[in-house]
Formats: sequence, structure tokens, C-alpha cells
Amino acid sequence: MCYEAGPTGYVLYWQLTALGVKCEVVAPTLVPTKAGDRVKTDRRDALKLARSYRAGDLTPVWVPDAAHEALRDLVRAREAAKKDQLRARHRLGKFLLRHGRRPSTAMRAWTQQHLTWVKTVLFEHAAQEATLLDYLHEVEHQADRIARLERAIDDAVKTAPERVRTVIEALQALRGIAQVSAVTIVTEVGELSRFPKPRQLMGYSGAVASEDSTGPRTRRGGITKTGNAHLRRVVIEAAWAYRYRPAVGDALRKRQACLTPEVKAIAWKAQHRLHGRYCWLTAKGKCKQEGGDRGGTRTIRVHLGNRRTRGSQSTPGIVRGRIAQRGDVAAMQHRIRSIGGGRGAHGKENPRLIYAASLRARPALLFRGSSRRITIMRFRPANIRVINRRDSASATSDAAYSRAETAMKKRSETTS
Repeated sequence: MCYEAGPTGYVLYWQLTALGVKCEVVAPTLVPTKAGDRVKTDRRDALKLARSYRAGDLTPVWVPDAAHEALRDLVRAREAAKKDQLRARHRLGKFLLRHGRRPSTAMRAWTQQHLTWVKTVLFEHAAQEATLLDYLHEVEHQADRIARLERAIDDAVKTAPERVRTVIEALQALRGIAQVSAVTIVTEVGELSRFPKPRQLMGYSGAVASEDSTGPRTRRGGITKTGNAHLRRVVIEAAWAYRYRPAVGDALRKRQACLTPEVKAIAWKAQHRLHGRYCWLTAKGKCKQEGGDRGGTRTIRVHLGNRRTRGSQSTPGIVRGRIAQRGDVAAMQHRIRSIGGGRGAHGKENPRLIYAASLRARPALLFRGSSRRITIMRFRPANIRVINRRDSASATSDAAYSRAETAMKKRSETTS
């Protein structure tokens, strides 16, 4: 018999196997379904599982034993505590920032010096004092909780089976993997030998590229993320340590002290291979992760000017965003001229280039009582009609700008 993996865990599996009944737990995401089936009942689901199980179309999952499941619960509890600590720190930090409380000297956040300073912050109202004490108590509580769970993990590793401890110690020979990361990998993966190839292991974590190919076209996208999210997080965090050239620091040398030369040689070989892969990807144009737009849309934030007083010179606009790395406004204008000045290869006007050329950082005329204007424009408009409409609006605004500038010059000459 079989049943789908779900929130009930593996208790039913353990009970049935103890009674001598053959049972398998199948992955619910890999159960074949019909696209046009819109009726779901328990009877239909049971019948579908029975037919698929008889045909061999179901994929069973690896079921850990009770001791392995207990260690995994402990590791996941520590991960949940880290998330709660991050939320508690954000609440306290944003509360102090919202009320303008900053330390007089530079210090790293959430160190002992920083927490000592937080305890000296005072507020005028009793309600704010109570809020500060509650937020501070929550931060300290989460720190104690994480330390308590990490001590429990150390004790659990010491009492684990010999083969589990051997794998945990061997994983710590790798750069970027300490004890908590090694225990997380072992508890989430289980038996590493059940994956014949590394690609299958990465597929289990969901860290493989998605693909949408047909015929001669091959299209690959981002990672699928259809796997164990806990394992994927730890592996990706550890992979960032291989940006740097191969080396063995003090912490890594201490972790490798009790290991065999064969394990150390494998770890050293992994450093060279992964760092070489990082250099190769960087040379191919693979950029580092950057905050900003999603979906590949390039956004330029154009600060259209500061307040102007009578007789003052106009302040050039400030271009912010990713294009600011390539230069200022002059660089952007030079780039627009280099792509044809608004004309395509056929000699006719290209609406997209015209729209890009309209992104000029000209200072806006702001009169008394108005505020600064910040416009967010994108290089990927919806269609050509939007481009033409924005282009015509830009021309109208340019004419209005010229008339207003002429009027202000006449007014300044009259007053002088």
C-alpha cells in the first residue's frame, strides 16, 4: 500500500512496517494528474493512487527512522529560531530608527556594545518605554533560544551513530560548511549514497536550471526550486565561500585537524574546482546578485531637479539606478547618440529609441508651494502606442518648459 506525504509525517509508515505490512510514501507533487480533471474527492484520490501505484507511475520518497527524524526536527527548530531572531531585531531596529535614536559613535549592529547602548536609550512617554523593553526582551530571548538549541545540537551529534558522525566531520572539511551546516545537510538528505550522480542530488534540492525547449530551440531559466528548501539554502550559502581564492584559514584548519589526508585532499580539490568555476562564470558575464528590478526590466530613477529661487542657476538632474554605474547624464546622452540618435538601421525613426532619448535629466521648474518630483521610467513599455503617447507628452512638456523658462528670465530681468 501507499499514501501521499503530508503534514501527518511518517507515523503511519512506521506503524505499518512494524506490523510487517509493505508501505511506501509517495511524493504528492509527482503524482500524475489529468489537466481537465476538476473534481477532487477522497474516493477519487484513493482510486487514482491505487491505479498509479499498480502501473508503477508513483515516485516513493526516502523515509528516515525515528532518531534521524528527531535530529532533523532539532535542526529545523534552530532555523525557525534564527528567523524569529531576525524579525525581532527588525522590530527593535526600525522602532529606534523611526524615533531618530542612533548611537553617537560608529558601531556594528547587534554586538554587545550595541545592545548596551540600546539599554541606555530613554523616551519621554511611558508607553514607548514599555515598547522598547518588550522589543529588547524579545531580542535577548531569541539569542538565548538559539544558544540553547545549538548546545542541544552539539549533544545530539555526540550521541549520533558512528556513520552519521563520520559524514558530519567529513563535510566540515569543505570551505563554508561548519557543524550546523553539516548537520543540516545530513539530516535533510539522509543517505548521500542513494544518489548515483551529483545532478540527482542537486535536483533533490531544487537547485537545477529550469528548461522550456522544443525542437531546435533551447531555453533555460532560473532554478526550479522544486525540492528541499532547507538543503538548498545551506548549499547556496556555502557556495558563496568559493568566490575567494583557495586557502585554509584557522577555523578550517581546526575543523580538519582530526580528518584523514584523503578527506583533506578532496576538500582542497573542491576549493580549486569551485573557485575556477566561479572565475569562469564571471568571465562569461555572469553578474553577482544585485538588488533592484525583478524580471529583467531596467529602471532609471531620474531626479528632475531641486527647488529654484529667483536668479539662481538650475541644478543638473541626478540620474540614479543601474545606469549610474556607467556614467552621469552626459554618458547617458552619449549612449543614446551612439545607438543612432532615435533612428534605426532602416533610416526611419525608431519609437523605442525616441522613448529612451526622452529620458533627459532636465531640472523641473518648481514654483512656490510645490515639492520635488521623482519620476520612475522603464525601458520596457507595454506597446508602441504607449511609446508614441509618452513621446507626444514629452514634446508637450518640453514646449511648456521652454515657455516657463522664458517667462522666468523676463521676470528676473524686470526685477533687476
